[in-house]
Amino acid sequence: MLQYKFVEFIPDNIAEGVLYISIEYCTAIHKCVCGCGNEVVTPLSPTDWKLTFDGKSVSLHPSIGNWNFECKSHYWITNNRIDFAGRWNEKEIRLGREEDMKRKKDFFEPPKEETNPSTTQEKPIRTGFWEWFMSLFR
Repeated sequence: MLQYKFVEFIPDNIAEGVLYISIEYCTAIHKCVCGCGNEVVTPLSPTDWKLTFDGKSVSLHPSIGNWNFECKSHYWITNNRIDFAGRWNEKEIRLGREEDMKRKKDFFEPPKEETNPSTTQEKPIRTGFWEWFMSLFR
């Protein structure tokens, strides 16, 4: 069973078995439930994780896949419970990452519109953010 703690700031020392949730900073963090000791950060946003709090328990959606950790653990946090999911192979991980990038692109990149080349338009903030975000992976 996982405990949760709503905090403004994420503490320096993350305790095992506790999901720290900062609503103000749209972030949740916990130690990997496999016991490897890695800290797992789950940003809360329309394109990342969604947090559900029912007054007594928390859930995160979608599942948490720690593909960059040696353990490669994969699990769900549902109503304070940890439900382990199947391990993904390299192809599944690649396809999952591609789908994640597509979701982010679809959200942050505005639909293409025909523009009049004689008018100058500023880029919407979401487009500028998307270009910055994608530059992190180049």
